[in-house]
Amino acid sequence: MRIISGKNRGRKIVAPINLPVRPTTDMAKESLFNIINNLTGVDKLLVLDLFAGTGNITYEFASRGCEAVTSVDSNIKCTTFISQTAQLLNYENVYVIRADYRQFLNSSGGLFDLIFADPPYNMENIDKIPNLIFENSLLNKNGILIIEHSDSIDFTSHSHYYDHRKYGKVNFSFFKFQ
Repeated sequence: MRIISGKNRGRKIVAPINLPVRPTTDMAKESLFNIINNLTGVDKLLVLDLFAGTGNITYEFASRGCEAVTSVDSNIKCTTFISQTAQLLNYENVYVIRADYRQFLNSSGGLFDLIFADPPYNMENIDKIPNLIFENSLLNKNGILIIEHSDSIDFTSHSHYYDHRKYGKVNFSFFKFQ
């Protein structure tokens, strides 16, 4: 994986082989950040990277100058790797939390401008993630939720849903605070 843009543009990140992750492909990530730049821009955003895995999305936001990125994952190997990599890249705006996503969403009390969630494709109850986020009022006014998911998930009936994009096998569904 590589950082596409910002102060660490072109920097390759090599994650340990034993991490239980499926990083977002560079093609999908580049397309995603083009969309984000057109919607809001990146600088000054308060971002939550939920199911952070390798930190692929976290590093991209941090490199592009967002105000702060909170990276949440339940796997200690993932959070250790993200912390070490963020330190190596001098990202003082990255905060790593090891927690179950439900526990975090139900107790964080934080407000974010953008939440990116990339749960395991085979995880049960992926369709409940938007509900947890909106019920806990985790998005600022004009905030955006983006969920990466497989073809088998359809969010179009959710009241906050507004867009879907597909890049190969990667699907992104977009939700707005309304």
